[in-house]
Parts: sequence; C-alpha cells; structure tokens
Amino acid sequence: MDSEDTTIDFEKSVGPWLGKTMKIMDYYLQEALQREGLDLSKEQMIVLKKLHDKDGLHQNELAFLTLRNKSSLTRLLVKMERKDYIRREQHADDRRINQVFLTDLGRSVFKDTRPVIKTLMTIMEKDLSAEEKDGLINILRKIQYNFTSKETSL
Repeated sequence: MDSEDTTIDFEKSVGPWLGKTMKIMDYYLQEALQREGLDLSKEQMIVLKKLHDKDGLHQNELAFLTLRNKSSLTRLLVKMERKDYIRREQHADDRRINQVFLTDLGRSVFKDTRPVIKTLMTIMEKDLSAEEKDGLINILRKIQYNFTSKETSL
C-alpha cells in the first residue's frame, strides 16, 4: 500500500460545493414546477428549451446538447411524447434519423416555465454583485473546460 497521504479536505474542495448547490437547485426547481402545476422534470424542461431554441433537432444532436446518452434520451422522449410535449418524425431523406419537434402543448408548457426559472435565478443571484456573478461564471467555465479539454485524461 502506498504511504502517500490520502486525506482530502472536502470542505476546501470545489466539487462537493458544486454538487450540493446543484442538488439544492434541483430540489427547489422540482418543487417550484410542481407548485405551479407543471408536470415536468428538469430533464424534460431542458429538452423543451433546446427545442425552443432550435425546433426539429436530430435526436442524436439533442442527446449531445443535453449531455445524455442515446438510450436515456430515448426513454425521456417517449415520456414527453406520451404527455404530448414533443413529436418525433423520421427524416425525409434518411429514415434512420429522427427529428424532434415541440407540439403546441410543449411550447405552452415551456412558456409556463419562464416565471419559475426567473424566480430561481433571482434567488440564486441574490446578494451577488455583477463582478461576483461574472467571476463565478468564469470560474465555472474554467472547471467545465478542465473536464472537456483534450489534455484531460483520467
């Protein structure tokens, strides 16, 4: 066994603070969506947002944009189809490709999430100066880059 010290001070590490913050945000968001009568998960809301930005995305592209693997996205889309939030259509030129579109109900539900998201952002950014907010965004970008850069390998 290696004699190297393996003690980790989690209170001074960024990871646990990011993780705990995300869990708190996820919990608050889910509670707020339910309170507003929106039958929607965070993951479904993200899909609605991506389709709102660019309707008709290919399913594989949507998986990439939402950071989901193809099979978990398929399961999520099946649930969303049952709720009539989205519809999938085979691409006219390549039947192997599915395009995903918002339905009228999906557009309406997405619109109804806007006040919930605005409130969440207001709470999250309370007491942060513009400089602190910009600094935090820059730090998070650096952390994301650290995980996605080609130099990073485990």
